[in-house]
Amino acid sequence: MDLRKIKKLIDLLEASNLAELEIREGEEVVRLSRVPRGGVAALAAAPLTQVNVPAARAADAAPAAPASAPAAATHAGSTLPAGHVVRSPMVGTFYVASSPEAPPFVKVGQSVKQGETLGVIEAMKMFNQIESDKAGTVVAILVENGQPVEFDEPMFVIG
Repeated sequence: MDLRKIKKLIDLLEASNLAELEIREGEEVVRLSRVPRGGVAALAAAPLTQVNVPAARAADAAPAAPASAPAAATHAGSTLPAGHVVRSPMVGTFYVASSPEAPPFVKVGQSVKQGETLGVIEAMKMFNQIESDKAGTVVAILVENGQPVEFDEPMFVIG
């Protein structure tokens, strides 16, 4: 299902009094559910990984502060630490944890296994897990919480 269609469905849900909306299109299923503030909302589509997120963050559509943009430029122009670089698979907003109250998924110096969640990227009000594609130790975290990321931007270095 096209992301533009999903965005339109989200807008439809927000504009209505519906608590839940489920659309099936062939083998693809999109289920949107409204949860009161403070609860946990889940947005899921068949080909994407489901991530539980707080309703307050999902409802926050305000763009990130421009002050975070120079940080991305700093990393792009500098040399990266030695190790395996995990890059952003999409454009969106990076978050270190599943909710503002939750601890970060990983910290510098922490050992990670292949497939372990390093963070999430919000794109089109959908939260996608960023998983480690290699086991090792987190040498560097190159993006900040709430920072916009570009496709193929370096995010983590794993040694």
